[in-house]
Amino acid sequence: MLIYRIRGIFNTLLVRPNRLQESRLRRHAFIIASILGVTANYLADRLTKILALRYLSDGRVISFMKNTVVIALSENEGAFLGLGADWPVAIKYALFLVVPIAACFYGLYYAMFKETDRIRVILISTVVGGGLGNLVDRLFNGFRVVDFLNFGIGSLRTGVLNVADLSVTIGAVLLIVHEYRSGKKKA
Repeated sequence: MLIYRIRGIFNTLLVRPNRLQESRLRRHAFIIASILGVTANYLADRLTKILALRYLSDGRVISFMKNTVVIALSENEGAFLGLGADWPVAIKYALFLVVPIAACFYGLYYAMFKETDRIRVILISTVVGGGLGNLVDRLFNGFRVVDFLNFGIGSLRTGVLNVADLSVTIGAVLLIVHEYRSGKKKA
């Protein structure tokens, strides 16, 4: 009887983590997932921008699927669709650097240490990774962001964008969808 009790305690200590240990392991997994998500999205954006600068600087335009996807180099000094390109430097500094830096830090902190849903952690990290990609461009390229992707059918087209924009947009849309679906499950 005593042997079974000792074995049970031993197994509990070594094999089955207690709730605190499970919580710590889960948090460590979220931290790793956050870092990997941000890194993967940032590197995908950085690599595609490097390739665009290298192969499209001569003005080359590449199109696929009857102009559904058009790849051509462009630089954007503003935000979405060039919004704010002609604003004073102080306003650009505040809105295009300070606010995004704070948002990236908070998003990463929240995903790593506060969030409890695995899908939200991944989606927040996707948004932060994309935001970081454009932020680095703005910091080291005089507020300019390298854009090179354009999607559309006929005259219905997106603005020129990059992989960071796709990460932010897709991550945010999927986060909204996830929140909506999570809310329906609770109701």
